[in-house]
Amino acid sequence: MRTTAPVGERVREGQTLAVVSAATMLALMNYNATFSTLAAMARDLNARTAGQTWILGAISLGTAVLLLAVGGLADDHGRKRVFVAGAGTLAASSVVCALAPTTASFVAGRLLQGGATAALLAAGLGLIGHAFPPGPERARATGVWGAMLGLGIALGPEASAGLAELAGWRAWYVAAAVASVGLAATAGSVLRESRAAEQRSVDLPGILTLGPGVAALLGAITLGRGGWARAGVFTLGAVAVILLAAFVVAESRSREPLLDLRLLRRPDFAVATGGAFVTGVAVIGLMSYLPTIVGRVLGAPPLLAGAVLTLWSGVAFAVSLQVRRLRAEGRHLIAAGLALCALGDLGLIGLSAGWGWWRLVPGLVVSGAGSGLLNAALARMAVESVPPSRTAMGSGANNTARYIGASIGVAVVVALATSGPNLAHGTDVALAVCAALAFAGAPVALAARGRRLPGPAGEAPRACASSEGAVQER
Repeated sequence: MRTTAPVGERVREGQTLAVVSAATMLALMNYNATFSTLAAMARDLNARTAGQTWILGAISLGTAVLLLAVGGLADDHGRKRVFVAGAGTLAASSVVCALAPTTASFVAGRLLQGGATAALLAAGLGLIGHAFPPGPERARATGVWGAMLGLGIALGPEASAGLAELAGWRAWYVAAAVASVGLAATAGSVLRESRAAEQRSVDLPGILTLGPGVAALLGAITLGRGGWARAGVFTLGAVAVILLAAFVVAESRSREPLLDLRLLRRPDFAVATGGAFVTGVAVIGLMSYLPTIVGRVLGAPPLLAGAVLTLWSGVAFAVSLQVRRLRAEGRHLIAAGLALCALGDLGLIGLSAGWGWWRLVPGLVVSGAGSGLLNAALARMAVESVPPSRTAMGSGANNTARYIGASIGVAVVVALATSGPNLAHGTDVALAVCAALAFAGAPVALAARGRRLPGPAGEAPRACASSEGAVQER
């Protein structure tokens, strides 16, 4: 590990972090843009209940389906190349959304935006993992990256609502297209290409089973929000089980798998992936629906209801930036983050029409602090728990678990919140279940003692090749 770096190298690292951070913030802002404008979009696009569900869920489907695949492609064929392609695709798909005349065309645009988001997140964190050596520098960089997740979540609904007030809900997608074009141009001129020194063949069996399998799973979850006994839910669920089982079989037999299942033997990788999944279910899933709950139970206007999400994610942003100062192992940070999120959920129990909005603040602050710890720790462990040549794949696996968990979490929270005698009572049940899941995840993370292994099944770490042709690994 180096102790100092030439000035030019430090500038290059700073540029990489700035571009990737900006992309992460834009991607998360866009991811949450529909939360505050759904009513106006539904009126304009004539979207009924099922259509509104797909408007909200399409981008998470596109993101989760492609994250792992694009992570592997980035490692093998160039992280910069995949990152720039993701920015270009986000620009084009934003234009599709801005011009969409129907619900179906808008959903198609959001699916494309999900694929673009996957490329930016997986390749972006892979670029950071390659640019920054293990130690304090990488801890700082991954902390910044994790903070951008929180900042994007905080700013997205507010920016979308503000532009909608000025020029209608389509204005956000015009702005996103313009910003994405600028991002692609900047990334093309600033980022340095990196890839694994040994290019692997494309794992077609893995891609053809994982992508459709995840799509079927999330499709079943999305349809299930309208009724779990529907025939389509069972059909898609069965398809998902078959395809995902086929993926496991294919990966166990492949010589160059999309996801080396032996990585799950690494405690750090298992904790990072499992922690991301629990975060998606118990934290992101809950917070995604909380503004709707606050609006309906407290009668809060959309701007105030959206401020709930802004407060939570704003605290997460601030905490993520400071995680690098904590001298603690990743599993300790993940356990602490889950415990804090659980305590924050418990602080929100009892929500009723008689509450003032200020009574939400303590629970949101505690939960936001936990989310900040999780965002930074999960990002660092995602790139440090895999061989150095597979950093984008590690990012893809981690974020795949997070977004699948988030889709499941939203479905579970909506089902629980709306199943009781009233929304307030159902919300208490949902909060208690999410708190219990987060609390359960904390000791599991602590019990998995991390240890450094040279690679899956004894494989030595592979070097990464820069675009200049030099082989380097930090």
